[in-house]
Amino acid sequence: MAIRLIIEGTVQGVGFRHALATEATALGLDGWVCNRRDGTVEACLRGPQDQVEALAAWSRHGPPGARVTGLTRTVADDGEIAGNGFHIAATR
Repeated sequence: MAIRLIIEGTVQGVGFRHALATEATALGLDGWVCNRRDGTVEACLRGPQDQVEALAAWSRHGPPGARVTGLTRTVADDGEIAGNGFHIAATR
């Protein structure tokens, strides 16, 4: 299963990307997370449905200090998630 998340709110400058990457790695997911120039955080995740759903649920609140006000979820193309493991990508 592969999904793309766009997370809105106070999600930059609060450790959201690093915390999400830590959660994703603990769940054994592949993919990436990045800040976007519009102030949101974007993540593409791939893995077993239960683990992907767990990270999507975590993303609705994020780490302490984050204030998530919106979450958009769409199907991601597996081709967008190259390689294995989870990493923090450059700003988009």
